[in-house]
Amino acid sequence: MDRDYYIFSNGRLKRKDNTIYFIDSQDNKNSIPVEQTNSLHIFGEVDLNTKLLNYLPKYGVILNFYNYYGYYSGTYYPRKKNVSGFTVVKQALHNFDYNKRLFLAKSFIDSAVHHILRNMRRHKEDIKELIEKIELERLNIERANRIDELMGIEGRIRKYYYQSFNWILRDDFTIERREKRPPKDPVNALISFGNSLMYTAVLSEIYKTQLDPTISYLHEPSTKRFSLSLDIAEIFKPLIVDSVIFYLINNRIITLENFDDQDGICFLNEQGRKKFIREYEKKMSTTIKHRKLKRKVSYKMFIRLECYKLIKHFIGDEVYKPLKAWW
Repeated sequence: MDRDYYIFSNGRLKRKDNTIYFIDSQDNKNSIPVEQTNSLHIFGEVDLNTKLLNYLPKYGVILNFYNYYGYYSGTYYPRKKNVSGFTVVKQALHNFDYNKRLFLAKSFIDSAVHHILRNMRRHKEDIKELIEKIELERLNIERANRIDELMGIEGRIRKYYYQSFNWILRDDFTIERREKRPPKDPVNALISFGNSLMYTAVLSEIYKTQLDPTISYLHEPSTKRFSLSLDIAEIFKPLIVDSVIFYLINNRIITLENFDDQDGICFLNEQGRKKFIREYEKKMSTTIKHRKLKRKVSYKMFIRLECYKLIKHFIGDEVYKPLKAWW
C-alpha cells in the first residue's frame, strides 16, 4: 500500500534525475520513493522546484500544505488520470435534482450520527441524556425537506456530542464549545488538526476515482474548495479522528505539554503532531473483515470504497448506502 510522508522540518524538496529528495536546513538529505508515495504533507517551510511539480503528476502524488499552526491551507492536485465525462455528468445531475441531492446529504449525516452514537455508547452510563437527545434529533433527519434544515439538525447533534467529550476525556481536557477559527483550547485544536488530515485523506482517495471533488451535496459547491471531500469526511471524522483523540488523551500519550498557545490560537506543537500522526496512520492501516467483499479492508480503503459506492449510485447501478461500522 502506498504511504503518506510527513515533512515537519524546514528545507527544500526537489527532484534530481528520477528521485525526490528532501534536504533539511542542516543539509541532511533523504530520498522519498515516489512510486510508493500516496501524498506528501508539508508542515515546515519548504522550497520546491518546478521539476518536482512536473514530476509528481506522473505518479499521482498529492501535495498537502499546512500553515504555521498545523492546520490545512491547500493542496497541489495533479492532473487527473481517472476521468469519465459520463460519470461527472451523472454526478452533477444528482446535485441539480434537489431531491436526489437531499437524499445524499441525509445519507452522509445519518452515517456520521451512527458513528457518533457508536462512540458515545461506550460511555453510556455517564452520558445517557445526551445520547437520548441525539437519538431524538436523528429522527428529524428523514423528515428534513431542505439542506439548511439538515445542517441545523447536524449542528445540534454535534453540540450534544461535543458536550459528551467532557465525560469521555480524562484529566484536564475539556471543551466548552466547538471553535474552529481559531481553535482556542487543546480539544478544539485536536479536532481541527485531525479533521484537516481526514479532509486531505478523502481528497486523496477521490483523486483515485472518477469523481469530481468539487461537486457536493451536503456542503454547498463553491469555488476554492473540494466540497465533496467535506461531505464524505463527515462519515469518517467520528469513526477515525475522534477515536484517535480519545485514545491519545485517555492513554496519556498526548498531554497539555504537547500544545502551544499563541495570539489566542491553540495548536499542537511538533511533538504533539508527530504523536497524533503516528496513531492516526496506525488507525488508517488497521484492517477489518469486509462482510460483502469477504476480505480484510483498511480504514483508508473504506474511504475509497465509499467513493466507488457513490459512482455506482450516480450511474444507476446501486442505490447508495453509506458506511455504518458494524464491528
